[in-house]
Amino acid sequence: MDGNTADTTDVAALMHDIGARAKAAARNLAGASPDAKNKALIAAAAAIRADAGAIKAANAKDMDAGRAKGLSAALLDRLELNDGRIAAMAKGLEEIAALADPVGAIMAEWDRPNGLKIARVRTPLGVIGIIYESRPNVTADAGGLCLKAGNACILRGGSESIHSSRAIHAALQRGLTAAGLPEDAIQMVPTTDRAAVGEMLTMTKYIDVIVPRGGASLVERVMRDSRVPTFQHLTGLCHTYIHERADADKARKIVLNAKMRRTGVCGATETLLVDSAVAAKMLPPILNDLIAAGCEVRGDEAVQGMDKRVLPATALDWDTEYLDAILSVKIVSDLDAAVAHIQAHGSEHTEAILTEDTAAAEKFMDALDSAIVLHNASTQFADGGEFGMGAEIGIATGKLHARGPVGVEQLTTFKYKVRGTGQVRA
Repeated sequence: MDGNTADTTDVAALMHDIGARAKAAARNLAGASPDAKNKALIAAAAAIRADAGAIKAANAKDMDAGRAKGLSAALLDRLELNDGRIAAMAKGLEEIAALADPVGAIMAEWDRPNGLKIARVRTPLGVIGIIYESRPNVTADAGGLCLKAGNACILRGGSESIHSSRAIHAALQRGLTAAGLPEDAIQMVPTTDRAAVGEMLTMTKYIDVIVPRGGASLVERVMRDSRVPTFQHLTGLCHTYIHERADADKARKIVLNAKMRRTGVCGATETLLVDSAVAAKMLPPILNDLIAAGCEVRGDEAVQGMDKRVLPATALDWDTEYLDAILSVKIVSDLDAAVAHIQAHGSEHTEAILTEDTAAAEKFMDALDSAIVLHNASTQFADGGEFGMGAEIGIATGKLHARGPVGVEQLTTFKYKVRGTGQVRA
């Protein structure tokens, strides 16, 4: 069953079968030993390396289809799997295996005057549904993180990455088999029919949490229609602010990296704010670097006056996540004006301040309620792997349960274990 050929009844039956099998696998995984889970992760990493040729061949099919479909350069970059990215997927699984197992970890414990001993202990969430689009590496990241945290997962990748994701999923399943764990612990929806997403959003009997990872339309649909609790992952409208006491060399290097390292990731800077006190000195070489690297710059009147190649920014630009080689640039009067702009236009994802003034940096980081705030570093560090989490399912911008990179700890909940010696309540 593939493409859009399945009727809605077939898709509903398919999804409910997948859900039931995931629920059974989750019960098995909840009691799996750390050694078994780690063995599966390490075996899956080895399988990905062994299958690198097959994974690249599958990815070539997706890339050819993407080009034929007219996908943008940024989306094709998200879709592409080269030797380095395949190696990074395998390494990520090994790094997840090396993390401390969160399941059963005691978060807090205390004794009551009546003798009861109470402990708050991490437990798996259960079954996690991950809906994602063009990045096939999410298949490995999500599958590995869910497994480590003792969760079964249902992966629903996008049609653009279907061949790549299936090849990666096959390697993950070989890892599960090698460790004697149920293959149903990591399932992939076998159809690209969009009705499968609609079914997932209503499967409260089987799925405990939905994680959307993709463009604004996908996330908006999930947030609007899901009856299953979700980890909110909104747009990455990220800002970098050059403060009046920024180091010029650092700023030049960081801004270019924050925008152009990979333009299609959610941590890419989309708007650059520059303090008016240093704009005339610091901004021209930065603009030249960006334009020379192939970036289209859209700026306010003051920025346009510094370089004739800068296009005029419209009101819409300050609210746009480009995910492309486009950057909006605005000159602001001071730190307070930068914060006000970010509060008005940002998505509470990731913001950076470039300054040698520690007090100014702390003020900026305290004033903004974004999931990630950085001082003198590129916004492209908004990544679970860079945070030492091995990998991530996404960057959560909501304020409940998970926030920032969603790693193994964020994929657990907790329960209270209360031990008594015969106490009864008065």
